[in-house]
Amino acid sequence: MKTNLRKNSKAIIILVIIAAFLFVAARGMSGRDVLITVLRGFSTGSVTFLVAAGFSLIFGLLDVLNLAQGTLYMIGAYVGWTVYVRPDTFIDVLTPVLLILAGFSLSALWGRLASRIQLAPKARKIISWLLILAGFGLLALVLTRYPIAIWNLNNYSESPITYSYMADQGLRIIPAEVTFEKISPFLALAGLLVSSAISAFGIALLNRDESRSQTINWRKFLVPALLLLGGILAVVFNAQITSWMYAMSTNWLFVIAILIAILSGVGLGALMETTLIRPLYNRPIYQLMLTLGLGTIGLQIVQAVWGRPEFVWPKPEFFTGTGGACPATNLADLLEYNCSTVFLLGGRVRVYDEIFIPIVGIIVLIVVWILLKRSRIGMIIRAGVQDRQMVEALGINVRRVFTLVFALGVGLATFGGALAAPSTGLTPVMGERLLLSALIALAIGGLTSFPGAALGSLLVGLIQQFMIKYGQIGIPLPFTDAVFKPSPPLVPASTVLLMVIVLLILPGGLLGSKE
Repeated sequence: MKTNLRKNSKAIIILVIIAAFLFVAARGMSGRDVLITVLRGFSTGSVTFLVAAGFSLIFGLLDVLNLAQGTLYMIGAYVGWTVYVRPDTFIDVLTPVLLILAGFSLSALWGRLASRIQLAPKARKIISWLLILAGFGLLALVLTRYPIAIWNLNNYSESPITYSYMADQGLRIIPAEVTFEKISPFLALAGLLVSSAISAFGIALLNRDESRSQTINWRKFLVPALLLLGGILAVVFNAQITSWMYAMSTNWLFVIAILIAILSGVGLGALMETTLIRPLYNRPIYQLMLTLGLGTIGLQIVQAVWGRPEFVWPKPEFFTGTGGACPATNLADLLEYNCSTVFLLGGRVRVYDEIFIPIVGIIVLIVVWILLKRSRIGMIIRAGVQDRQMVEALGINVRRVFTLVFALGVGLATFGGALAAPSTGLTPVMGERLLLSALIALAIGGLTSFPGAALGSLLVGLIQQFMIKYGQIGIPLPFTDAVFKPSPPLVPASTVLLMVIVLLILPGGLLGSKE
């Protein structure tokens, strides 16, 4: 006990000083303002934690700096919004996505076939890249002809802004269904499956040496078969599924949107790790360049598809009640009338922003901690990082475990984006802003420490919200009648200052290692 206190004495002293600073800051506010500010700090910290935790997992376990984490956070928000506001677009896109994944999910088969092909290294690389380019070329050709109902950025009445406003007013009008005109359904489905299979085989041939250990059994075909079946059902029952989702309660639609955002992040993370990150594990500079480039590409794609203007994600019915006993003064009224706000200590608190988001953040923290520390997969992950050869000798596919870790880290980021969007709105720069806060939080808490990501995110959220509040009410200067109001640029500057102080004293962060 004494040894641990001595070892962590600097961190404890810093935390005590920060706590004292926050206590003094709270003394200058009313109890109502303190409560609202603290709850908003927890809310901001929870969203920051989801991005920081994913970044910390990927870097701490795989030693990969994923600078695209902020863009992936943004993509999660836009994907979730699409499912919630335009389910018809989501259903139209679902079939191509499932069929493309079906082709890539046959990686064991393509790997086994690639391992049996004997070619000179140079010829193998040339043929591999030709197959990859041919596959993606065919995919682009099919997708440009595949019917997808989507908004029109050049017509304001059909833009995402208008659809968001209509959904917020409860006007959920099903747009006209698009039909197969430029290509037949059979050719479209076959082209999607074949193009993804060709690209996947080209990638397997390029990584032929890594495919020798692939085993083939009936389980390898179960996932591709389910994906293929799902894609076919989605296109056959497109109109029925779309009508059902438009008629669904917005509460359930919100849950589906969140789940789809998480799954999209998991899928993107797995795709990134297996095709782009895996060959660069021993090249950190290339990793930085690649993830930074992917972040830029993702930003441009979002701007091209959803546009540059900011728009809102309407909250579900459970958080928008205004009649009856709203604002609620007790839990019974809150649940009965689905109040959007509740009175606490005389202050009006937004249920979704200041109560729901922090609760979700705490739940995610507990679940991921249990996954890493108390589950078999967590034990395999930690063992694979420490001694990969030993774990592989036990018959465990470490590469698959690493893919799972990367997918989990990206899934947390997209989850954060979908969770925060109804509170903050959607804008193409939302990812850049939050990535900066997440990196500052990680530097404060410890870059490779999962608990450090939680602690750093909480501190960043609290300090930012206290600075924002004092920007409104002002800080009385001693011995004068003047009042100092921190300007908006001082909000991020305050967290940067804390980061600098912490790193000067503890280069590894409050809970990080010294390495």
